[in-house]
Amino acid sequence: MIVDDDEEIRELVNAFLRQHGFDADAVANVGEMRAALAENPYDLIVLDVMMPGEDGLSALRSLRDGPPVIMLSAIGGDIDRIVGLEMGAQDYLAKPCNPRELLARIRTVLRRHEGLQSPDVQGSGLSASEALTFEGWRLELLGRTLRDPDGVIVNLTDGEFRLLRAFVERPQRVLSRDQLLDSARGADTESYDRAVDVQLSRLRRKLRVNGADSELIRTIRNEGYMFTPRVRRV
Repeated sequence: MIVDDDEEIRELVNAFLRQHGFDADAVANVGEMRAALAENPYDLIVLDVMMPGEDGLSALRSLRDGPPVIMLSAIGGDIDRIVGLEMGAQDYLAKPCNPRELLARIRTVLRRHEGLQSPDVQGSGLSASEALTFEGWRLELLGRTLRDPDGVIVNLTDGEFRLLRAFVERPQRVLSRDQLLDSARGADTESYDRAVDVQLSRLRRKLRVNGADSELIRTIRNEGYMFTPRVRRV
């Protein structure tokens, strides 16, 4: 579903996607988006940021448990991109964008999302219903929940969860920035370079107990990062 108040843009994108085999709908605002979601399931939403009435970022908050979202915005600065990604968007494109680039991003997000929904955790052979434990922490894959050693739930953004999962599925191995970007956000790494730095810094802070830095994520100079504890499947 394409959500954009600019009729020319939404109809152009809608027609382009249909030409490339997608069953696409186009709506003009967030209210129409919610009405459409109540009627039909969607695999992905292309959501404009700046719209009259409720804007795209506000709408994004209500879509956290819904289909993946690619944000479109005339504002293409780093801060705006990071905010959108931190709030759960899977990708962020600045307007005007090439329809072919949008098509490529859509295909990448759909492939990634389908991989996450598969019975096995991508690349690990672990069942999505299982949990992974390390140093007293517990990461529940299906529930997307992290519990600290005292059993308290630690809230993670979508990006932080993906980043942590990339680490715990590859413990005690040096992961380059490109590998982390690919695991956490797909192949379009350039768009997320700075966003991953922000997410990594926040994730490290959340993995500290009582303010002590246990260095669960170690920086390996000129190589990347390593998740240092042993990880156990339960």
